[in-house]
Amino acid sequence: MRYAQGGGLTAERQRFREGLRFQAAERFARGEASAVIAKDLRVSVRSVQRWRQAWDEGGPRALRSQGPASLPRLSEEQFAQLEAELAKGPAAHGWEDQRWTLGRVKTVIGRRFHLTYTIQGVRKLLVRNGWSCQVAARRAIERDDDVVAGWVKEVWPRAEGSRRPVEPGSSSRTKPDSP
Repeated sequence: MRYAQGGGLTAERQRFREGLRFQAAERFARGEASAVIAKDLRVSVRSVQRWRQAWDEGGPRALRSQGPASLPRLSEEQFAQLEAELAKGPAAHGWEDQRWTLGRVKTVIGRRFHLTYTIQGVRKLLVRNGWSCQVAARRAIERDDDVVAGWVKEVWPRAEGSRRPVEPGSSSRTKPDSP
């Protein structure tokens, strides 16, 4: 994942990056070359060139942080409500099994908050708030290990043995018996 929190730079990291841009601006005013600035600040030359262009057009104010690229569409209060809905389980929302999928969470968000998210947007929303993909940690209650072991010993070898024997064959489809 590109960012540690799954949703962009932290406020501290944004301030750090903004500080780099301001240091570059001071050096732009002195007329230093982009390659030298990039090497000293340990950033790409292309980033310095973009910063220089913004600085030329709008001065140092153009290099200020713009804040996060996008704000979460669900507020913290709304996300707490969503978590409460998810805690009720999929059956409470009309699904037969007890699996939450991203598509189902998307549907619940649409019904409850009248917001449209993409599947990837739902995934990012959940990851940003500490949720992760889960797979069942336990086996079905109905599972009988003795029956499974018997099946593996008796049925599986017969199923495996019913395959066509491996023999050298011909690579030609039109002349299968050709040497």
